[in-house]
Parts: sequence; C-alpha cells; structure tokens
Amino acid sequence: MKWAFLLTFKANLSNNMMSNSDPFFTAFNEKISENVVPSKFVLMQGNEPHLLCKIAANQLQNHLENQEEWNHNFGLVNEKKGTVIGKMFGVLVVKNQQNEIGYLAAFSGKLAGGNHHAKFVPPVFDLLTDNSFLNKGMIELSRINQQIKLLKEEKPLAFEQQIIQLKALRKSNSTALQLQIFENYHFVNQGGKALNILTVFKNASYKNPPAGAGECAAPKLLQYAFKNHMKPLALAEFWWGLSPKSELWKHGSFYACCKEKCEPILAHMLAETIHEMK
Repeated sequence: MKWAFLLTFKANLSNNMMSNSDPFFTAFNEKISENVVPSKFVLMQGNEPHLLCKIAANQLQNHLENQEEWNHNFGLVNEKKGTVIGKMFGVLVVKNQQNEIGYLAAFSGKLAGGNHHAKFVPPVFDLLTDNSFLNKGMIELSRINQQIKLLKEEKPLAFEQQIIQLKALRKSNSTALQLQIFENYHFVNQGGKALNILTVFKNASYKNPPAGAGECAAPKLLQYAFKNHMKPLALAEFWWGLSPKSELWKHGSFYACCKEKCEPILAHMLAETIHEMK
C-alpha cells in the first residue's frame, strides 16, 4: 500500500508539473462542466461571447485590476500619468495536450510599451528586439526627417530640389520597411501550413494589409495555440479602458474580431480548425 501510494503521488506530481509547464496556459478558477465545453470552435456571435470566454475574461480582468508588474494608463484612474491608451484584450479557451481546459490571453499591439508580459502570449513577430531591422529603419527615417527640417529652416531656393529628393527617399524607405515587416509575419493553421501576411491577404483577394495587421489579440492567440499543440475551443475580445474619441468601444464590452486587419488572417488560420471540429 505504501509503494502504491508513493507511485500514485509521483504520478500526480508528474501530471501537475506537465500541466503547469506552459507559462501562458491559465487554468480556470472554478470547475468546468463538460456540458459547457463547445463541440466545435466558437467565435463571437454578435456581441455575445461563449460562456467559457466570459469566465476567462472575468479572470483576466481581475488580473488587470490587481497586477503590479507593469504600469499602463487605461484612463480608468484619474491620478495615472502618461497618455491614456485603452486596449483590446483577447481570451482563447483551449484544451492542452493533457486534455485540460483553460485559456490563453493576449493584448493588441503593445502593452506598457512592451511585447512581453507574464500571462500573455508573445507576438507573432517581435518588432521591438534590439538591433532589429525596424529600429535601424526608424533611425534612418529620423535622420532623413532631421535633414529635411534643417534644410527647410535655411529656406534658400537652392535647397528645394534637395528637399524633394529627401521626401521621395523617405517615402521609398518607409514603403520598403513596411513591406519587410509584413514579410516577417508568418501565420500557421492547425494543419501546420504557414503563410506570410502578404500571401494571406492576396489569397483572400484583399488589398495590401493595413499597418498593424497581425498585431491584434486573436492572431496572437491562435498562433500560440497551434504552435504549442493546443486545441482552440472559443475566442472573444473585449475593450479595457477609455474609448478613443473616434471609436465607440466601451470599457469591459465584447467585440467581434475586426474585418479590416483580422478577417483574412483568421480565414487562413481557422481553415483547418473548422474542418477538423465539424
């Protein structure tokens, strides 16, 4: 009996270590009934997310209200300093390889000036690494801008042609930099097929991707799930913070994934998933 107990204890300990080995997989605080686990992948229907997404979002919102690891001004506390930036967050309910139901979390763009924070999956492609081509490209654009500014301050007619040439150089450099960014964003689906964002938008008969495409929460979540052999079950996004003046997003409300940036990407990423789960 003693050895049986020890073997059981070791087995349970091993299972717990395996289930806790992924830093971005978060277990639910409450027991989840099998009856509420969706049989096929669920996106938002209008403004109504799946029940498990609501539970996951509630846990994540609790974390946002109580964490002390980073500072970001969502505009919810008057005494906060810095620019007010509301943020879209996403939760993806998944089943991991140990058949546990939990969720992954992500934010759109950057949070508190960075791409990496505890409990949030990493970006599809990290543009903020030291000595990245983006940093070098932005330094060059800044240099060109400074040259243009100095020449404009001099004001002699002799510099007009030089200013025109510098503006043309700035435009071509900016276009090339944006193209290089898109070429480095590769999205995978559950079948393991990877496409860069330019091909994704071309295959969907869309125009060129808008700036920021691939930085939304939903693609980040699916990318991490597929690369780490997790089965996506339900996905939802909610707005946290004050709404931008030009938008109608409300604090704590759920919203469907955006069409302009996400629709072609999700069509590619979910193709195999939807087929498999039907």
